[in-house]
Amino acid sequence: MRRASVAVRSGGTMDWIGWPALMAAGGTLLLATPVEVFGLQLPEPILPLLLAFAWPLIRPSIVAPTVLFGLGLVLDVLLYQPLGLWPLCLLAPYGVVLAARSFLAGQETRVLFFWFCLTSGFAFLLAYLIVMLTGGRAPSLLALLGQVIPTLLLFPLSNALIQRFDDVDARFR
Repeated sequence: MRRASVAVRSGGTMDWIGWPALMAAGGTLLLATPVEVFGLQLPEPILPLLLAFAWPLIRPSIVAPTVLFGLGLVLDVLLYQPLGLWPLCLLAPYGVVLAARSFLAGQETRVLFFWFCLTSGFAFLLAYLIVMLTGGRAPSLLALLGQVIPTLLLFPLSNALIQRFDDVDARFR
């Protein structure tokens, strides 16, 4: 009796960057639709922020920041923000996590969630300050919380992506 061999997946770029980016863009488009349920609008989490945290922990790449820049431009157009706001606010936490990668790689979920909260808070603070300075007035804090809280609640998606590709390629550990 011959046993079928099972090939080990290497986790190609489309698996850990392409499909998650397309899902984040699709989810962002879906949640940006003007639908009201029981008088409430859909939440508007910043889905690419989940990727900006996960991608530098999975594997260093030149493709990931480029895709984040594109996703940031999509966010700018959908949220009527100045062009360049969200690319900057996505690349800043990406850089922070990339710099702390040697410390964060292999940490427990609680530690990753803490760092996700810190880097997300940094991104939202940066966005808030830029909008305040360019617009001449402070944005609504309730609207900000309407983005921050749903984004933080979606951390398990980022963690699942990290866990799925953890130790796929030992060269980057």
